[in-house]
Amino acid sequence: MWGKIILFVILALTAIIAVVLIYGSHRWQSATKEMHAKLESSRLLIGSGKYSPNELNGLPAPVQRYFRAVLKDGQPMVAAVSVGHVGTFNMSETGEQWKPFTSTQRVITQRPGFDWEGRIKMMPGLTVRVHDADITGEGILHASLFGLVPLVNLRGTPEIAEGELMRFFAEAAWYPTALLPSQGVRWEEVDDASARATLTEGEITLTMLFRFNENNLIESVRAEARGRTVAGAVIPTPWEGRWNNYELRDGMRVPVEGEVAWILPEGAKPYWRGRITKLSYEFAQ
Repeated sequence: MWGKIILFVILALTAIIAVVLIYGSHRWQSATKEMHAKLESSRLLIGSGKYSPNELNGLPAPVQRYFRAVLKDGQPMVAAVSVGHVGTFNMSETGEQWKPFTSTQRVITQRPGFDWEGRIKMMPGLTVRVHDADITGEGILHASLFGLVPLVNLRGTPEIAEGELMRFFAEAAWYPTALLPSQGVRWEEVDDASARATLTEGEITLTMLFRFNENNLIESVRAEARGRTVAGAVIPTPWEGRWNNYELRDGMRVPVEGEVAWILPEGAKPYWRGRITKLSYEFAQ
């Protein structure tokens, strides 16, 4: 008798949990579709459909070498790209608590925008879903357990918007035509292996430092002050993305591995390490 009751309770709880998880997944997917629809609706026509080396006239020497290394004459301009990643994410602000993740990312180059939709596996059966996005100029960082229980929900502030545009800019090594002068980027030489790039989007103007390696490829991109969330407060902190293992994709040389870190007084604190599993481009006509 009691055994049947206990079994019934277990089955009922299992069914309830399954329904809740299905509901959470459906709710998250619906929100993702809405974000992507808004992202797609913000797309602008790209004025110049193909890259010409004539664009390089007057650019700093290391920048010219970079574009010659990664693009060929007549390369179509990237209008959008769908990206897949696998890697690990450090969940600790002060220690080392690396957890595996998988993610997909949709990027629009004009106007700049993206949505990174990640799934971080905290432990078997326990997954945190994350949206890290720039949608029509609004920065969004939303993390949720099972797509139901909010853990982080930051959006709509100037600091978040600026931080997300920095991410778009730093990751442009994956869609290098977005770094060309015709796409709105201004370059200033620092030395023979680095240059500053400036991008203006709406009311935000960013300047970031690009460093190039011995093969003339982007090695790192650094911002001197990106908003870092610590104990609920947003603190401007130096931030850097490092890219490596370049491969030829659709005529362009792009990195397929990377690491992102906060640069603290005691040294670099990496929090994202990833590898590209998918790059699917859409080009301007």
